[in-house]
Amino acid sequence: MKQIIQLGVLSAANIGIAFLFQWYVLTQLGPGIETDALFAGMTIPQLVLVVISGSLMHVLVPLLAGENEEHLRHDAWGFLILVGGLFGFLAFILYVTALWWIPITVPGFSRAGMDLTVDLTRIQLLGMVFTAVNGVQWATYHARQKFMWAEFAPILSGILSLLLLIWTLPEYGVVAAAWISTFRVALQTLLLAQGMGRPVRPNLKSAAIQQAWRRIKPLLWGTAYYKTDPLVDRFLLSMASSGSLSLYYFAQQIYGAVSQVINKAIAAPLVPVLSKFHKASDIEGFRRAYYRKLSQVGILSLVGILFVGLVGQTMLHLLIGYGNISANNVDELWWIMIWLSGVFVGGAVGQISSSSFYALGDTVTPTRIGMYSYTFYIPAKFVLFYYYGVMGLALSTGAFVLVNFFLQNWQLKRKYF
Repeated sequence: MKQIIQLGVLSAANIGIAFLFQWYVLTQLGPGIETDALFAGMTIPQLVLVVISGSLMHVLVPLLAGENEEHLRHDAWGFLILVGGLFGFLAFILYVTALWWIPITVPGFSRAGMDLTVDLTRIQLLGMVFTAVNGVQWATYHARQKFMWAEFAPILSGILSLLLLIWTLPEYGVVAAAWISTFRVALQTLLLAQGMGRPVRPNLKSAAIQQAWRRIKPLLWGTAYYKTDPLVDRFLLSMASSGSLSLYYFAQQIYGAVSQVINKAIAAPLVPVLSKFHKASDIEGFRRAYYRKLSQVGILSLVGILFVGLVGQTMLHLLIGYGNISANNVDELWWIMIWLSGVFVGGAVGQISSSSFYALGDTVTPTRIGMYSYTFYIPAKFVLFYYYGVMGLALSTGAFVLVNFFLQNWQLKRKYF
């Protein structure tokens, strides 16, 4: 319990600083074409990171957990070299071709909006490489069950970045926000470097790397398909009124911030624990740990939604209802959060169910579930957006996340309990 509280506090501070960064940009510039372009420019880098870097985290922690220090250090450096090289190559390709693929992702933007999105995306692609390397560094810390510095280092880089933003945003505008975002993750990579241990010549043909590749293949192909959800959101929201994309993204970030606290404090530390139960063939211990954490997260998420419904509107007016944010903007943001409540609840409990599969070394089942449900979900999303606009988009997204959790939980019980 002590570790959960400590990690929760550190994670909340870290995510709170990141949230303040986006809050400051939105309140100073107001929801409009500049913020729409900034948040749209994050879409492809975040998509690539979710597909590859996120998959690596799920695979690496169970593989590295419980290994002796020498093997862990060699394997960690091997993963770092591979991931850094891969993301460097991807960033270069996306940077060069940005003029062609960005207009396809935001067809509703004006010409000026598209040009600005291209510039901001290219800046943030540089940060994508550092964020990917962070994924390997975090996996190494988590495999050792040393979570504190992994959470504290981003706080330091976040504080410095926020101060830089306050200093530069009034003069340089949204471009400063994009550059400082890249600087923040670069500094974070430097601060986390000590956790890798003394540099060694990596063995890229080691058993751990070969096993990681076997486990990550289904994740790569599957998530490359069903994790394109944010890309679809940006595509549709680019055709909504100016500022809608920014408010929708900000609502997602509010829920995402709380979900990350839950993930860092409960779900992430659960993976190495469940991995050890699995390696010891302790099915009952695995089952008890799973349901205990699932209950905790479920209660927390429902309390959070109740809070949003009862006092969320008032809190939003107090927190962001000034600067270039109008009262109508705040009310619209609150309604989007109400419509997205299914995303928060389903995403929170879904972190526990999916983490349990990854701890078992099963990357196929949750990926297959995501692919099948996404196939039915995308047409429904377009139809609901056409008839109900932003509300239809948010409600369909929440339904998708909740259905995914129930299917994962059912399959977990059927196959392993």
